[in-house]
Amino acid sequence: MNHRRHRISEDVFAELAVGDGGAGAVRQLAAVERSKHLLLLRGVVERAAAIGHPDAAMTAGAYDRLAALQDDAPGPVESVLLYPAVGAWLRSTLLLLDRDPAHADPGRLAAVAAAAAVRARAPLTIEARAGGGSLLLPSVGEAHVPDGPATVRSTPGGAEIISPGGDVTIPEDHSLDLPRWRGLRRLAVTANGRALGLVLDDLDPYRMQADLADRLPAADLPGWRTALERAWEILTTHHPATAAEIQVAHRVLTPLRSPAHGLVSGTASETFGAVGLSAPVDGLTLAATLAHEVQHAKLGALLDVVALVEPDEGRRFYAPWREDPRPASGLLQGAYAYLGVSAFWRRQRAHEPGIHPHSEFARWRAGALGAVDTLMTSGLLTPAGKAFAGHMRRVLAGWRNEPVPPAALARAQEETQRHLTRWRQANGPRVRG
Repeated sequence: MNHRRHRISEDVFAELAVGDGGAGAVRQLAAVERSKHLLLLRGVVERAAAIGHPDAAMTAGAYDRLAALQDDAPGPVESVLLYPAVGAWLRSTLLLLDRDPAHADPGRLAAVAAAAAVRARAPLTIEARAGGGSLLLPSVGEAHVPDGPATVRSTPGGAEIISPGGDVTIPEDHSLDLPRWRGLRRLAVTANGRALGLVLDDLDPYRMQADLADRLPAADLPGWRTALERAWEILTTHHPATAAEIQVAHRVLTPLRSPAHGLVSGTASETFGAVGLSAPVDGLTLAATLAHEVQHAKLGALLDVVALVEPDEGRRFYAPWREDPRPASGLLQGAYAYLGVSAFWRRQRAHEPGIHPHSEFARWRAGALGAVDTLMTSGLLTPAGKAFAGHMRRVLAGWRNEPVPPAALARAQEETQRHLTRWRQANGPRVRG
């Protein structure tokens, strides 16, 4: 499992800064995340051994099995090691091994190795450990077995989990539900010759730190699929570059609890490739949401290579898309995401009736520009951050004078003022330190 040093060229940096980059840039960022996962993996194995963790031998053995399996089935091994929830588990485990070893679970690497073997249909027998009444194989599914040791046996002809509570057969189609087995379902859509396949992960305990929804009822799946089909049609038809980025960046949807109104979503740097999402309202809203979240994914990965913001010194700022004061790092994330949202509505308004798309474009181009200006005068950007924000500002300033119907502009300004008034009543002055 080899590592390499990563460098983002000036050209790619500039393309990302203006909200673009395309699939090629996202592949470079995905390679950064791959190296991060491998470094975390090695760190977990070495740290468990160094502190004499009770699961150190189990962890080292699972690592050796993964390394051997990679020689014969590199694709499945990569898919599991780069799975977003695996990255979150690796990071959490490495931190716990330093801070609270008794609560660290490095032996879970055995379940990761088992998942890779099952996906590869490779011969492997490995002992893992169930907890909470189940054994979860990341990216594959979950078996209901008693707590304690369980043996996963994979062969070219199928796989099973052997435990004191009885054997559990893993179906050939891992996404299916069977007695004592719950699979991770998948949503696959195609439009304009482009395919998008996403795992719907509502099982893995490391899938995201957010307001997670419970297991999605099977009756809800058609609604998610219909919204995704419409969103993908919109993106591939009118936003092909964004669609290409999403194809590379997004691999997992994590259901979140639905708010009283609208839709909530989220992306976290420790789960690159995953998007948290409440039940989609409609295809257009979902398309805008995916365009929003791919920006977060790009910037989060870029920040693993290039520091753009100085360490947090406690200052907080107004963000026109949030109800709470934000640190400079959070303001940059939001500004970059809403640069993408503005770009989406700027294009989409030519294909949608009414003033709503014009109003969205007007509101978020102004909001993102204001946030960038705040960052550029904050003194909290690194030299690279200043260059990045400068590229962002050039694009947003260029859009500032593009014509918008008066009624749409008035609505955008009214919504902006209403938000700012509410925020000031709740949080005080515009900039707090």
